[in-house]
Amino acid sequence: MASSKSTLLITTSFLLFFFSSTTTTTIRLSSAQVPRNNLDPSQSDSDCTGRWIHIRRLPPAFNLDLLSNCSGYPLFDDFCPYLANHGLGQKTHNVSHSWYRTDPLMLELIFHRRMLEYPCLTSDPQSADAVYLPYYAGIDALRYLYGPDYNSSSEQGLNLFEFLTRDDPELWNRNMGHDHFLVLARPALDFSQPLRNDPRLWGTSLLELPQFFNVTALTVEARAWPWQEHAVPYPSSFHPPNLSLLEAWVQRARRSRRTTLMMFAGGGGVGNNPNIRKSIRNECENTTIENNVTSNNNNLGMFGSGVADYTKPCDFVDCSNGICEHDPIRFMRPMLQANFCLQPPGDTPTRRSTFDSIVAGCIPVFFESSSAKVQYGWHLPEDQYGDFSVFIPKEDVVFKETRILDVLRSIPRARVRRMRERVLEMIPRVMYRRHGSSMGLRAKKDAFDLAIEGALKKIKSWVQVQPRGQAFAQ
Repeated sequence: MASSKSTLLITTSFLLFFFSSTTTTTIRLSSAQVPRNNLDPSQSDSDCTGRWIHIRRLPPAFNLDLLSNCSGYPLFDDFCPYLANHGLGQKTHNVSHSWYRTDPLMLELIFHRRMLEYPCLTSDPQSADAVYLPYYAGIDALRYLYGPDYNSSSEQGLNLFEFLTRDDPELWNRNMGHDHFLVLARPALDFSQPLRNDPRLWGTSLLELPQFFNVTALTVEARAWPWQEHAVPYPSSFHPPNLSLLEAWVQRARRSRRTTLMMFAGGGGVGNNPNIRKSIRNECENTTIENNVTSNNNNLGMFGSGVADYTKPCDFVDCSNGICEHDPIRFMRPMLQANFCLQPPGDTPTRRSTFDSIVAGCIPVFFESSSAKVQYGWHLPEDQYGDFSVFIPKEDVVFKETRILDVLRSIPRARVRRMRERVLEMIPRVMYRRHGSSMGLRAKKDAFDLAIEGALKKIKSWVQVQPRGQAFAQ
């Protein structure tokens, strides 16, 4: 225990030094532009037109100080081990260069670290097109969700707003927060408890505060109606540092022998009430039994007019109680062996597994549009879903006895190959490359790059039509 606390102290101290010193350097530059050696060689000042971002310097109470209490929530997992490598977590094994035990809650930390490498940073907030708030809202929310401040969960964000308007009121008031953005490493619903709820229910009220109605929130799962929210991918465990390692992985996924028709990695579906996960588990178990009885029957491998040699029609990886979350080997190997990966909704519509399956080159199968299609438009183009995924309405499976297996095996093999190739092409779009990555890899836009690009466009669209000093009502 003493060794663990010592390691945590060293890690937190290093993070505090790195972020504080780097951010201070960025903020205190006398020029409005980041020095040339902070830019990619291909970058020029004109390349940054419309892309300048100012990192708002916040007191450490809003970010780094929150990490020191990483083991302080008995009802929540100890997240101290996942702070390593600036939020990527510990490597899956010592010789790994690309694979980490990443916790989705660390997205705010990952994003903050990557922002420090953004090529168009400016120390002058007045010349910035957008202002990034490095507030670790998901981590701060733990004290309201699992800690001693449960009954005051409507207050999350009030102290941040007080600081923003007191420290530099001119910066906030010029667009009333419309040009500010932050990252939320939890679904938006976790920050959407109505202010007047009594008794208090699950969640905080950060996104219900009128003070933050104008701030763009990048969250792993957005609600359908608020304009200021937009979903960005959950971080997977894959964070390559250079282009050669990315290309090597894509080739491995491309050449992988797909001996399983479909697979599901997850939990749930064990209750008495009908639901999509229960239907999937039942179909997978029953199909496996049938396949064992009729092992000499090749019909299970039929794809239209072609035949595929499947050793398994369905594979189920039980990830109950979070046992897979920090151990990608449990689900990545089965995904590499499967043609289709089932992505049913659970407690919320979206799943981290969607992005794990894309990294594995496994074609995602969705059962409701809110699982991805209406969420991740910046990263997974909404008009192209038919090119890289399959959609089966969950009502058809649960109540109309539609067999997922029949739908998937009816897809022609040639189309399956095209879909998988499209999935492989999308890997860079949904991964968060490692900080400090090679220039070659930086030439490919990853999830962070597309999130920043989308946020800038979103902010620009509102600032252009918004008279300065006037606030929008939600």
